[in-house]
Amino acid sequence: MNPSEFKFSEEHEWVNSTNNGEFTIGITDFAAGTLGDVVFVELPEVGSEIKQFEKFGEIESVKAVSDLFAPISGTILKKNENLTSEPELVNQDAYGDGWLITIAPKDLTELDSLMSSQDYGKFTESQSH
Repeated sequence: MNPSEFKFSEEHEWVNSTNNGEFTIGITDFAAGTLGDVVFVELPEVGSEIKQFEKFGEIESVKAVSDLFAPISGTILKKNENLTSEPELVNQDAYGDGWLITIAPKDLTELDSLMSSQDYGKFTESQSH
C-alpha cells in the first residue's frame, strides 16, 4: 500500500515532507518490485541541485539499470549512505529505510504536478495490465 501522505511521479519516485521542511525522495514499492533485487544505487553528491523530472542518479538491479528522476527540484542535503553497503534496503523497505535522498525544495508548487497515493495506485494498476 502506498503511504497516503506521499506524492508520486509517473517515473515511480515518491516524495514526502519531513517535519523540518525538508523532503525525502525514494522509489516506490511498485518500482522496487518491478526492478527485482537492487544491487547498486548511484546518487548525486550532497550540495548538488536536482531539477523536477530530470535524471539525478541510477539504480541497478539484477535485471536492469534504470535512471532515477527527481519528483521535485531542490538542493541535496543528505543521501542514504546505507545503500552503498545495503542496496537491498530499497526492496525491503522502499518507503522507509530504502529512501534515496533528502532535499531542500526549490518550489513547493511543483508538488501540484504529482499524483496522490490514490491516483498513483490507479496509475500502477493500469500499467500492470
